[in-house]
Amino acid sequence: MPDQTAAVAIARMRPELLQMEALLDAQSNTTRQFLRLQAQRIAEAMQHKTGQVRFTLPDRCVTAEGVQLTIDAGQREQSVGGGLSLRRRTAHDVREGLRERLDELRAASSEALQVAADLLMHACAHYIVHDLLPAGRSVTYTAEESGDIPALPAASGLDPESAITQASDAIAEEGAADSGRGTLQVPFTPYARRFYLPQWVALDDAARLLVGGDDEAESIIASMQNFVYTIHQASGLAPYIIADEVYQQKRGGMLGQLVNQGRALAVFRAGQIVSTVQQRAAANTLNRGLHLSLPYFDDRTLAMAMHEVEVIPPGRIQFARALMVRAVRLEQANVGQDTRLSPATRRHLLALLEQLAAAFAS
Repeated sequence: MPDQTAAVAIARMRPELLQMEALLDAQSNTTRQFLRLQAQRIAEAMQHKTGQVRFTLPDRCVTAEGVQLTIDAGQREQSVGGGLSLRRRTAHDVREGLRERLDELRAASSEALQVAADLLMHACAHYIVHDLLPAGRSVTYTAEESGDIPALPAASGLDPESAITQASDAIAEEGAADSGRGTLQVPFTPYARRFYLPQWVALDDAARLLVGGDDEAESIIASMQNFVYTIHQASGLAPYIIADEVYQQKRGGMLGQLVNQGRALAVFRAGQIVSTVQQRAAANTLNRGLHLSLPYFDDRTLAMAMHEVEVIPPGRIQFARALMVRAVRLEQANVGQDTRLSPATRRHLLALLEQLAAAFAS
């Protein structure tokens, strides 16, 4: 559920969303299909980060009052990006350029261009939210404290324990050698089924891998980041789309899953660091200095970041477990006062540091 501030914004945006949906419904079937194809072209160009977007306005459209409008042939073809700076353009640049071009068309003296731009903007945002991004399960997340991103999956009490699953509970796999023999239903773990997209759950609640390796876990995190980035592209084009129920379901479902899994991956990485340090300490290969880069998940940037910990400065100082604990305690004091981090990220990083300290406490 959105917080109170978000709920107010959604309520304010909803009349515009309903107005745009009514305007799209007023168009002919041919025009609606044409707009959908153009929206698909724009969304795919933005997804593939081509640096350029080409699209075409419909030849005619209808106002909310039912007035038929015609667009001149010379004004229909539109292009954003490209030119000599194509290589230097990013997906963000193209998105901003597209928004600027559509805003220019909406401010044009021609009512036909204004309506066509409104329709295309809405069609593109609608396509991204409803068609481009996969739909998931109905889930509920809770937050640790007020203001945090809800990322703790609630147990539904309905998770089946048997191997008999529904389509939404399993991945359907069919290998080339098994062609024609039907699909193999691979059930997700009960924990994974608490999330929006169970196939993108890489670690369980104890930060143990549920996939083939940590590289695969990182790939899954990247897929979730792309999902959230893409749905934010929709609201960047048409801010009122946040009032769409499907938008809220998909954004909330994936945002909570991304934060949860990002933090779990950080815990898993911290465990790997502990194991590596313990092995090197046993082999007496840490007596010339020790510097750690501790990964953590920043819920403001929705990405992994690194916190640097200098345990032993470069030199000939023999490693001792007490030195690790002392260095971690100093970093915990620094992190506790770091206002650049959100409260939730700060607690997350402090817990990771405590994980290191506990592993080397005597």
